[in-house]
Amino acid sequence: MAESFRIRPAVQADGGFLGDMVVEAANWRGGGARPRHEVISSAEHSRYLTGWMRPGDTGFVAEDLRGQAIGAAWYRMLPRSEPGFGWVGTGVPELIIGVRPIWRAHGVGRALLQRLCETARAQGYARLSLSVERDNFAVTLYRSEGFAVTQSGLGRDTMVKRLR
Repeated sequence: MAESFRIRPAVQADGGFLGDMVVEAANWRGGGARPRHEVISSAEHSRYLTGWMRPGDTGFVAEDLRGQAIGAAWYRMLPRSEPGFGWVGTGVPELIIGVRPIWRAHGVGRALLQRLCETARAQGYARLSLSVERDNFAVTLYRSEGFAVTQSGLGRDTMVKRLR
């Protein structure tokens, strides 16, 4: 299905769509989804969006062949004073990924994740981190792409991939 979408670098104007993808990531379970405004305005999620395209931010957007955005993956450097769910240390970018439900299990997330890891490696990062709820089906993807659990929390794990 890779021929049915393409990946491009994220730009500053993609901030709104990245917000949509944070909402998708937060509401990965079916039913009972939290409203967009509630997710976006919460401190725990807004840290992944506020001031998008600040120095150190890198990301990619997947689009269908009509140019409609269908998924995104990006990373940011978060300070020790305001860590994200998957914060493991200074100098380790934390990644966020979201894919529209209809495009899940079609290779979009894997392609975005691989592109992001390649870019982080080329930029000289030694590791990337993320946080995922233990029962999220994406855990299988992350493990298959070389991420390993480094910390366990209440219902969620922090995973890290060594890039070099």
